[in-house]
Amino acid sequence: MPRLKVPDAANVPLIEVGMMTYPDCQMGMVHGITDLFDVAGRFAVDHGRSPIRASHWRLQNGGGFARFYDSHPDEPPGNSPAVLIAPGSLHKLLEPGEVEPYARWLLDRHAHGAVLASNCGGAFALAATGLLSGRPATTHWFFAEEFRSRFPDVRLEADRMVIDDGDIVTAGGLMAWTDLGLRIVERLLGPTVMMETARFLLIDPSGREQKNYASFAPKLTHGDEAILKVQHWLQARGAGAVAVADMAREAGMEERTFQRRFKAATGMTPVEYVQHLRVGKARELLEFTRRTVDQIAWSVGYEDAAAFRKLFHRLIGLSPHEYRQRFSTPQSLAEVA
Repeated sequence: MPRLKVPDAANVPLIEVGMMTYPDCQMGMVHGITDLFDVAGRFAVDHGRSPIRASHWRLQNGGGFARFYDSHPDEPPGNSPAVLIAPGSLHKLLEPGEVEPYARWLLDRHAHGAVLASNCGGAFALAATGLLSGRPATTHWFFAEEFRSRFPDVRLEADRMVIDDGDIVTAGGLMAWTDLGLRIVERLLGPTVMMETARFLLIDPSGREQKNYASFAPKLTHGDEAILKVQHWLQARGAGAVAVADMAREAGMEERTFQRRFKAATGMTPVEYVQHLRVGKARELLEFTRRTVDQIAWSVGYEDAAAFRKLFHRLIGLSPHEYRQRFSTPQSLAEVA
């Protein structure tokens, strides 16, 4: 396909969006969001607007950052991106010792007016600038615990897919770059171009949350053997109802002591923990069986189906019916004994 030209009718300079690359960063995201901006640019030109100029940047051996890709090399070069995105990684997070030059550059560009954005683990680079202190941000739910450990002053909301906080935009999941890209398109080119881009790429532009997708990953490396024993016991016994007194007995503790130690070890109360286990089993049944919601509620220990629906929506962000519609597949809808 031919490279996009700036329409003659548009006397507005190209707005540049840069991707800050680093070793082992998620290049699929970098190239994917570049393509998303290219598609958006084609719709923008149809409306007499200038397309987005996408660029890729990397750290030079002698220090400093330089472009190594420009979607519009024939156009006069700009000074610096108006939006700068830190991608995540499929391999490892930027460690504190190696993130410093990237954080320093992001901080400098922000001081010169750039909007900073991140996807997935790229939020660690943004947080290393100090700009997220006291502010809301999101990252991949899998990294939430480590993020909170490294940056306790950031208001992490790991359930959120995208948080647009004006000069800083963070996106959560590994594939949340599609949501991030649409948000940037909407800000730069308007809602009409954003919706046309979403329809063309078959992306759901409606608000999504990571908790729709995140699996319950209990904390097991806390070092409290008695609590770990109870966690293994809960996992082995299935998703039925269980009393806190029974859990305390399994741990060999007085109930109040057990509740305190369980919360300290897992970050959840025993009741919250069991709720997550039961809802996790319910998700599996919604995905892979034809059982009714009432039947599923009963099978995971809830006699009150309405209470189950309310809890499910609170933890997952979707009703059981919405979850089944989104995540079940026809070939897997076989009754599970």
